[in-house]
Amino acid sequence: MNFELLHAGLDGSPEANRPLSQTPDQESVLLDAYSRAVVGAAEKVSPSVVKIDVTQRINTRRGDREAQSGGSGFIFTPDGLILTNSHVVHRAARIEVSSNDGRRFPATVIGDDPATDLAVIRVDGTGLMAVPLGDSQQLRVGQLVIAIGNPYGFQYTVTAGVVSALGRSLRSESGRLIDDVIQTDAALNPGNSGGPLVTCDGRVVGVNTATIMLAQGLCFAIGINTAKFVASRLLRDGRIRRSYIGVVAQTAPLNRRLVRFHDLAVESGVVVLSVENNSPAQRADLREGDVIIQLGGKQVGGIDDLHRLLSDLPGAVSTEVTVLRRTEKLAIRLVPEESALSPN
Repeated sequence: MNFELLHAGLDGSPEANRPLSQTPDQESVLLDAYSRAVVGAAEKVSPSVVKIDVTQRINTRRGDREAQSGGSGFIFTPDGLILTNSHVVHRAARIEVSSNDGRRFPATVIGDDPATDLAVIRVDGTGLMAVPLGDSQQLRVGQLVIAIGNPYGFQYTVTAGVVSALGRSLRSESGRLIDDVIQTDAALNPGNSGGPLVTCDGRVVGVNTATIMLAQGLCFAIGINTAKFVASRLLRDGRIRRSYIGVVAQTAPLNRRLVRFHDLAVESGVVVLSVENNSPAQRADLREGDVIIQLGGKQVGGIDDLHRLLSDLPGAVSTEVTVLRRTEKLAIRLVPEESALSPN
């Protein structure tokens, strides 16, 4: 037998597809490390994941009838507050939640925001385990993420993948574009909606929300930073009040030379991807490619800052927007419109 061929794996041996530097023991270690990460995250988060069963009343020509649907959610406070998707619980007549330990609870809707496809519901129970929330701004493309949910009613299904892209825009059922959405190839199916997307350390970084039908590996989650803000407003007001300026935008890093030249307090801003016709932004001559760094005199370091400021901003009041246009720093006056379900 030719020693060189054997060493190179060209004789059809199992060594053929293995790099010369990698031994079977090393392959085992790599697989174990991946498995440990997924298993550890699943064991940490699964006790906080719930199955949500919804009964809706539908008006038909033959009269009212009941329809059943469902999804997933996760407990984020020990007193029974649960984050899920708006489309899972919107207009529900009855909601029942099943916990990981087999208990079932009736649930009530605290607040529902179709514009971001997020909702907060509550159950009364003891011994509920809350999942830790992470920081979606710290995610990196290629990072391992794990999705947990109840696809097609198969409870507590775990799938794993990577962050495929960041800063995507996704249109909600209300017609509003949700900005800064996470794209992942962790498999999602009907019933996963509202479940958590978590990192290998067991922190929730997204709320699973949508897939593209007939596509493979194109799944989306709303960043947990957006969800934290929406949840806090739903708990406070029961709804989200927001002003509308009419841009599609995403977080973007700033050129370091521009940061130093203009002595900016932020190193990132919100780049305008498009401007809607007949919008306050178009009337103010806000343009594609402009980078918003301030709104109403307050710093805008990312899309979550913009959402928060727009929710605090009164409609029909002239407001100053500071943007970077190429190398120039410009102050633009615009008049936002108040709208509960409009795009940004």
